[in-house]
Amino acid sequence: MDWQPDEQGLQQILQLLKDSQSPNTATQRIVQDKLKQLNQFPDFNNYLIFVLTRLKSEDEPTRSLSGLILKNNVKAHYQSFPPPVAEFIKQECLNNIGDASSLIRATIGILITTIASKGELQMWPELLPQLCNLLNSEDYNTCEGAFGALQKICEDSSELLDSDALNRPLNVMIPKFLQFFKHCSPKIRSHAIACVNQFIMDRAQALMENIDTFIEHLFALAVDEDPEVRKNVCRALVMLLEVRIDRLIPHMHSIIQYMLQRTQDSDENVALEACEFWLTLAEQPICKEVLTSHLVQLIPILVNGMKYSEIDIILLKGDVEEDEAIPDSEQDIKPRFHKSRTVTLQHEEERPPDPEDGEDEDDDDTLSDWNLRKCSAAALDVLANVFRDELLPHILPLLKELLFHPEWVIKESGILVLGAIAEGCMQGMVPYLPELIPHLIRCLADKKALVRSIACWTLSRYAHWVVGQPPDLYLKPLMTELLKRILDSNKRVQEAACSAFATLEEEACTELVPYLSFILDTLVFAFGKYQHKNLLILYDAIGTLADSVGHHLNQPEYIQKLMPPLIQKWNELKDEDKDLFPLLECLSSVATALQSGFLPYCEPVYQRCVTLVQKTLAQAMMYNQHPDQYEAPDKDFMIVALDLLSGLAEGLGCHVEQLVARSNILTLMYQCMQDTMPEVRQSSFALLGDLTKACFVHVKPCIAEFMPILGTNLNPEFISVCNNATWAIGEICMQMGAEMQPYVQMVLNNLVEIINRPNTPKTLLENTGEGLGRAITIGRLGFVCPQEVAPMLQQFIRPWCTSLRNIRDNEEKDSAFRGICVMIGVNPGGVVQDFIFFCDAVASWVSPKDDLRDMFYKILHGFKDQVGEDNWHQFSEQFPPLLKDRLAAFYGV
Repeated sequence: MDWQPDEQGLQQILQLLKDSQSPNTATQRIVQDKLKQLNQFPDFNNYLIFVLTRLKSEDEPTRSLSGLILKNNVKAHYQSFPPPVAEFIKQECLNNIGDASSLIRATIGILITTIASKGELQMWPELLPQLCNLLNSEDYNTCEGAFGALQKICEDSSELLDSDALNRPLNVMIPKFLQFFKHCSPKIRSHAIACVNQFIMDRAQALMENIDTFIEHLFALAVDEDPEVRKNVCRALVMLLEVRIDRLIPHMHSIIQYMLQRTQDSDENVALEACEFWLTLAEQPICKEVLTSHLVQLIPILVNGMKYSEIDIILLKGDVEEDEAIPDSEQDIKPRFHKSRTVTLQHEEERPPDPEDGEDEDDDDTLSDWNLRKCSAAALDVLANVFRDELLPHILPLLKELLFHPEWVIKESGILVLGAIAEGCMQGMVPYLPELIPHLIRCLADKKALVRSIACWTLSRYAHWVVGQPPDLYLKPLMTELLKRILDSNKRVQEAACSAFATLEEEACTELVPYLSFILDTLVFAFGKYQHKNLLILYDAIGTLADSVGHHLNQPEYIQKLMPPLIQKWNELKDEDKDLFPLLECLSSVATALQSGFLPYCEPVYQRCVTLVQKTLAQAMMYNQHPDQYEAPDKDFMIVALDLLSGLAEGLGCHVEQLVARSNILTLMYQCMQDTMPEVRQSSFALLGDLTKACFVHVKPCIAEFMPILGTNLNPEFISVCNNATWAIGEICMQMGAEMQPYVQMVLNNLVEIINRPNTPKTLLENTGEGLGRAITIGRLGFVCPQEVAPMLQQFIRPWCTSLRNIRDNEEKDSAFRGICVMIGVNPGGVVQDFIFFCDAVASWVSPKDDLRDMFYKILHGFKDQVGEDNWHQFSEQFPPLLKDRLAAFYGV
């Protein structure tokens, strides 16, 4: 006998569903409480499915809502549904997938895939066969409902469907889906392509076996009259370009022609999907070969796609010129992520590239959704990086027309084009820049805010060139105009100008020193003017200024201007306010730059950072003990606070000693160094290194506790943690001297293992940075404990020399080389096999201190005397000429 509801209970639930659609918050709260109570009853979920599938006379929103509440219950506690309830729900879903209402069909589809993704695909063996069977139904609703459900299952469980766990159902499903590419209903055709598309990127076996049929069917649908079908065809071709380009190459000419048409499709969603094709093609090795002859058609299409559409302008409030007095709504403010402090060789903090100043495109915040304009700009950017100056003959004639066009929308798109090609076509653009840069600077004063804001972005893309010219020509006028735009009456322009100015600061560095007073007046004035969102960008501009001009900021008049507004904000913000993140980052840069100039402000700043770390640790402890009662803390508060403490220690040096003496920071650091979150450990090791340099007297009593933790964090899996731990060990060596001896074995083996690892990081820069830190620390360890480290010399001397030959003379290099010389004295045999590498590393010194030069001299001559004149001659014959000359000139060997 089928389950039947109690009439009174049913009416009560229907009323509840009606109430939950009320906009009144109080009513909503009552509904939520009632739902919680009803969830105590096992058959409450039966009522919900009953309303969804059986009460055809009820209005659709109420039925659909019942299904969505049920879906949430399935998500939260399906495992505890009694078996008869689960069975009833599954049966009802399959029996009603062909409901007359498309909304109800979609809701049932969502419910089915939610049950399936709770591990039920294995436990519901009849689901896939039944849905596939229903595809054959003569009834459109049944076929469409089944396809909708299958599409959702394919989206949510694609990997499982292609596995042996379910006996590879795709072997049946893929050929089945392909049959429906020719169905008379566009909705069904669209579902069929969307289902198959889910399996392209994972190269599902069943699809790869049918790949040619699939491509053939796609071509047949290329000019389908339905935009959704065309969109799915484009999406399929873009993915195939990435994973099965071999199958597309024979048809590439026609595919490119097709995509050129689709990029101009009257439906923007289709055009956007097609535009992705150019982004993907640019990453393929064959791009140049297949695309060169089509550039003449493609470039104008992309450029045309970079204009704001009418809808864009409405959404961007493009007609609102002055909005600086309108407060920001919370959704205007994107979450931001703090980049933990990384110790580089000079131990500077690098500013992460700001995604806002447009990796590839300009910054349309309120259109944060990817759109045709952004995609076209990104495509032009990557193609400029592929074709370089070969692109210019196709672009320059267009640019001439666009940049000086009387219609602002067209002029604006020209400025965006100029910014998009900046990176790839810089060489070829140089002859035109003396004319273009002044034009762009004039555009900063355009009467349309959207033109002013894009001009800021594009000028920032050419900042490197500007800074390379005599300052009076472009830098001064650009800086003057950008500073005016920082005080614009339009918020979007303020933001673009602030971001562009931060980029200019990074490029110009100390070139800005003569204008500091003028710059600070503007940035400080902006404090009183900016709404919430732009304040956060202003902090970044101030922090970057401090990083760029360094100690030049340490002048009483500059400190007088800059510090009061920063401290005022600091006092206004509560400890749990996330706006503290960018302010703390900014203060960290300012403290490092001001050095002793920061002393009058350091105490309250220091105390608050310690409090933030303490509070976060306490919250984490409560959460770990009672996860059901407490919220997990946001550890970013602790990370940013640790980084600011590092900035204080680096800036104030020995002056930080009294602050450390009066606080429990070392106890807190002991906990932070063992935190589960890598970024927390990374920042605490950076702070440990800085405190070791600034006030070792307070660190020393904790060394016995800290060293084992440092040893276990020499794990290259977390590269930044490993680098900072390595650097801290090196600094501790320099302070401990021979007392380091008991700890050598805790760290030495790991350091040697890591320095011998083949490095495969993204850039050469990181590569040298990582090897370097380890080499310096091994050298320092050997300097203070040669007897312990020298026996392993042979195991690390070659990578050690290779790492250190590439860096400029500095103190860290000096201490590391002294260590290696002392170790060679203890174990000369350890260097014999790789002596040529040592010679090369020695030759990398431009002007070593006299006593270090003597050490090199003794080792080189000792080796030469040991092997004899003939052998040395033979040995030195393998030297490259430059190395030979340097060693002869400097050391007479």
